[in-house]
Parts: sequence; C-alpha cells; structure tokens
Amino acid sequence: MHLSDSSHKIFVAGHRGLVGSGVVRALRQAGFNNLILRARQELDLTDAAAVRAFYEAEKPDFVVVAAAKVGGILANDSYPADFLHTNLEIQSNVIHGAFEAGVGRLIFLGSTCIYPKLAPQPLKEEYLLTGPLEPTNQWYAIAKIAGVKLCEALRRQHGVDFVSMMPTNMYGPGDNFDLQSSHVLPALIRKFHEAKGTDEPVTLWGTGTPKREFMYVDDLASSILHVLRTPEETLYNAAPDGLINAGVGHDLSIAELAETIKRVVGADNPIEYDTTKPDGTPRKLVDVTRLFAMGWRPEVDLEEGIRRTYEWYLAQAG
Repeated sequence: MHLSDSSHKIFVAGHRGLVGSGVVRALRQAGFNNLILRARQELDLTDAAAVRAFYEAEKPDFVVVAAAKVGGILANDSYPADFLHTNLEIQSNVIHGAFEAGVGRLIFLGSTCIYPKLAPQPLKEEYLLTGPLEPTNQWYAIAKIAGVKLCEALRRQHGVDFVSMMPTNMYGPGDNFDLQSSHVLPALIRKFHEAKGTDEPVTLWGTGTPKREFMYVDDLASSILHVLRTPEETLYNAAPDGLINAGVGHDLSIAELAETIKRVVGADNPIEYDTTKPDGTPRKLVDVTRLFAMGWRPEVDLEEGIRRTYEWYLAQAG
C-alpha cells in the first residue's frame, strides 16, 4: 500500500526530533494533514501496553518511525545498556504493534552506523552484517540492525509493506548546537558565529582530511515522503530486501566544510587543526543507487542548507 490519499492517517513517531519534525513539515506541505502525533508525555513508546492501546484507538494507515534514544560517542560509550535496551523496546513496540494493527506501510529510520566500520565506500545496503561494527556506537547500531531485520522478517513471513531507510549525516533547523554533544556541522556553525568579529582562531579536531556526506533534513523528509508514495512494485524492484540508504551521493572534506561554513557565517577567523585529536573514519559515503532508482533527487545544496540552518540558529539565539 502506498500513500496516495490526503485522508490517509499517518503516525509520525518522534515528531519533535530533527528528522520527525522535518517529516511532519513535508507531509503538511504535500497536503497530508491527517497526522497522528504524540509527545513522549502522551505516549511512552517503551510501554508495550500503551502502544498497543494507541494503535487500537487510532488505527493509522501509515507509520514513520523517527523515534529513538540517540547520543554522541561519549553517551553511547557511557550508557551502552540504555542505548541497546531502550531502542529495542521502542522498535519492538512500534513496529510489531503496527503489524498487529494492520498498518499499510511503515518506514523505519535507522543510521549508517549499522554498516561495518571498515566496509568499502560508498556504503551499499548489501554490506550489512559483513564485518565488525564501530566499537563506540555498536550498541545503538545493534538495536537499529534488529529493527531493520524485524521489518524484513515481518515482510517475509506475513507479506507486510515495511521498509527501512538509513540516512547519512543529517543537519538543519532543529539541530543540536551544544558543543559537548553536537555533530561537526552544527558545532562549526556555532564556533564560527561565536568567533566572528575577533582574531581568535577556530580549532578543528584532526587534520581536516576525512570526508563526510551531509543531507539537509528537509531533503531527507522529502525522500521519506517519496518512498511512502512509491508503488509497491517500484519499491521492491529497487530494494528487494526493503533496505534503502538515504543520502545525496557525494561528500567533501571536513576542511572544505569548515571553509563553506566560515563563508556562510561571514567570519574571517583563521582555521587551525589540532592534529593530536583523532580524525575518525577516513570516509563515510552512502551508495544511493536504490533511492535514486525510485526517481528521487535532493534539492538543497550544502551551502544553501547551511545558510538556512544558520538563520534558524540566529533566530533561536536571538
């Protein structure tokens, strides 16, 4: 079943997060206003009985699972049991509950950390479970792999239309700008903004040579909407196992990213590299052949996306 009628009921789990709020924006802009949204205080997704009662009462036609317990390297390393257990609970309740409730199509959102640490680049969906994971976030990755496999198993055993999408590095309005816990792009926006007008250098970890891919959140939301609307035959011809990478198909070095952000922010501070700090993985690019085969393409280039994100940051800071 694919999304085609504006009367279809759509449950977006995790609608207040970066990705979930983007999905809600995209659905509303496309004329889908019959949305079911629940804050954490209204529906605890780790409570199986509450989730089952919710499905029985609301009977959604479609579900987008953007809810998860997330955090950076430090949080993953400090609370491995929490990241594994909480995400398994959320996924089991929301995905299996959707199956029991007869949901027409479900999209489960994961992360590219599901792929082996040393997998070839770009990352193809077929590389799943072909090697060891990155040790620092393996707990989160294991939970997400379980979600992917639950969707695949339900489809194989019961023929339901459940698929998984694995986004690359996300950024955009609603991002986390906390320097202790944010990712590189929002952290650099804040660093350049705060250094602007001074002679202070902006320091980056490592050499600046690792390459990363960045996807604007509204582009991810647009790709999710596209997959919701894609007819079954087209979807499964492109992704026979129901696993789909979401990205833009190209990357750039951290040094190039820093120069772009510096230009957008309007700063002229020198950039210094602290080479005593680790670089991390040399490259992390996803193969987007499957998603592009369904006819979707990104619309927001990196500089425009950074400009919109910086405007949002300024509005919040003001």
